[in-house]
Amino acid sequence: MPARTSYLQGTPNWVDLQTTDQGAAKAFYGGLFGWTFDDQPMPQGAVYSMAKLGDEHVAAIAPQSPEMAAAGAPPMWSTYLAVDSVDDAIAKVEAAGGQVAMAPFDVTEAGRMAFVVDPSGAAVAFWQAGKHIGATLVNEPGTVMWNELITTDPSAAAFYEQVLGVTTAPMDVPEFGDYTLFQVNGEMVGGTVAPQMAGVPSHWHVYFAVADADATAAKVADLGGSILVEPFDTPAGRMAVATDPQGATFSVIQPPGVTG
Repeated sequence: MPARTSYLQGTPNWVDLQTTDQGAAKAFYGGLFGWTFDDQPMPQGAVYSMAKLGDEHVAAIAPQSPEMAAAGAPPMWSTYLAVDSVDDAIAKVEAAGGQVAMAPFDVTEAGRMAFVVDPSGAAVAFWQAGKHIGATLVNEPGTVMWNELITTDPSAAAFYEQVLGVTTAPMDVPEFGDYTLFQVNGEMVGGTVAPQMAGVPSHWHVYFAVADADATAAKVADLGGSILVEPFDTPAGRMAVATDPQGATFSVIQPPGVTG
């Protein structure tokens, strides 16, 4: 697939991992997906490790902020949604039932961002691109293929309609029950569904494409991670749910017709 050069508002455009052991996480995902890393200095001496496949940026791994670490927050993958103007989007958040967790701020010349919490309690970032548009390669093995809002609150989808202008469409998925697609200009860009296991909090979940879901699941275990849900077939492809050695959850998906 050609490299991405832009994203329309409301489209997931980046993911990063905030983790308790950055070095171990880099070793795990590098071994799992073949990522290399370009370490970018951050304030207070930390680094933001940009994950790459070849010359393309696909994700990032960073240390937890001191505030998150002090709160005992678990490692987690965050989804970023493209916006034309962070400030304009943030101005609509509270009226739509959400909360601003981190006010807009500039990230050097890379872009401008903010963190919000939707009405169901799921945290998500808004990203206004500068020099960094987000992932420049997606939908290939080792890159993000899908982003999904997992929540028990079906009305949470309306938040994204009101704030970002995305549209929604119901979809019958026998394996998961009621499913709602997020669309931008008529194109599928993500989805939302209720948790498939009890006790799962509302969150944005990340799916990485792989050439062989079964082989990848076995490799997760070899690298010190765990498989929460063994590989299973769906109309969208064969998938599995995993955690890395530090406990961050993610899924892998082998699209239909792709063989390892």
